Amino acid sequence: MKFIKYLSVAVVGGFLVTACSKSNPTSTSPGEYSSATGARYGEDENAFDVAEYADIPGGPGLVFIEGGRTVLGSMEEDIAMTRDNIERTVTVASFYMDETEVANIHWLEYLHDLKRDSLPEVYQAALPDTTVWSNQLSFNDPYVTYYLRYPGFRFFPVVGVSWLQANDFCTWRTAKVNENLAKEANGGGGRRGLFGRGGGNDGATEGAAPSIESGYVLPNYRLPTEAEWEYAAQAMIGTQYTEDENQNNRRLYPWDGHQVRNPYGKQMGQFMANFKRGRGDYAGIAGSLNDGAMITDYIYSYPPNDYGLYNMAGNVNEWVQDIYRPLSYQDVEDLNPFRRDGYQDAAENYDANEGFHSLINDEVRVFKGGSWKDVAYWLSPGTRRFMTQDSATATIGFRCAMINAGSNK
Repeated sequence: MKFIKYLSVAVVGGFLVTACSKSNPTSTSPGEYSSATGARYGEDENAFDVAEYADIPGGPGLVFIEGGRTVLGSMEEDIAMTRDNIERTVTVASFYMDETEVANIHWLEYLHDLKRDSLPEVYQAALPDTTVWSNQLSFNDPYVTYYLRYPGFRFFPVVGVSWLQANDFCTWRTAKVNENLAKEANGGGGRRGLFGRGGGNDGATEGAAPSIESGYVLPNYRLPTEAEWEYAAQAMIGTQYTEDENQNNRRLYPWDGHQVRNPYGKQMGQFMANFKRGRGDYAGIAGSLNDGAMITDYIYSYPPNDYGLYNMAGNVNEWVQDIYRPLSYQDVEDLNPFRRDGYQDAAENYDANEGFHSLINDEVRVFKGGSWKDVAYWLSPGTRRFMTQDSATATIGFRCAMINAGSNK
């Protein structure tokens, strides 16, 4: 009887240990059997199969931006009296963003691939408008020829690109990055075409690009939404010193303080961005240049903000996804706000054909951040301007963003 008693205790104890050691299935460790049907994954060719998956690190060039609650809106005096970005509290989900603006060398790589793999008209459509440097009343002619292609400008921000061209670049970059991931999945096999051409075996149909379910595909590179861009530029994480959710200081610029000079350390007094200090003053006087750049500057110039992002103020303005509307601040949702079209504020409300003097329609996009040619007012993350999506200037570039896939944060 004692033996049976001890055996019973041992069996029960075994069950307890098993129960305690049981782990719940996760995305990276789903187990061998379905927790819904009990069927074994991939048991035969007709069975549902679950591909091996490990969290893929963020895409090349990206920095993780932890999301959260913030107050968006302009803290600057509304000098244009547009009242188009009134302060409001929103929550922005975590995402990834390029640590720098897209540079000339990146665009040249893009052009190289298009010239090799695409129709001539596609290549021609991707060429930046280098004539944005040309002006009848100034001598910037050398930049027309040299700014994009001269090696010394390789890591300067690409300019002369429209919102439409920037989106096309994002599409190409997504395909190129995922092509490289597919090569790694194939053990470094032969070259795969950008859109599924070429050989290789990724567990799907031979010659096809990996599926989303394969785990070897990153989400799309894209332009950030205006809310994402403004949130990342604020970098309020740098003011979060306690665990009680209090942020005691707002930021007028992407750095501490309400001035454009560095308030700390050995760099104290130096300018934090590349901008136009005053009428005719783009860089200061010889021997004592203030921001040190008369036009654009090296994409890693000036200290990064608290998210590790460079030049979120100055250097070049940056395209964002949103269509411009003056009332977006009150119309859009308070979780991941975004305006993709004229919903609730149709372009007809601004129809210039009806005698209104308006440039607002469904083809104007927001740009933010200030540039080498702008005064300090436009460096504040809450300021916003707009331009038609097929236009380009020497003061607007862009950077890419990506969702934080597989996370609810």
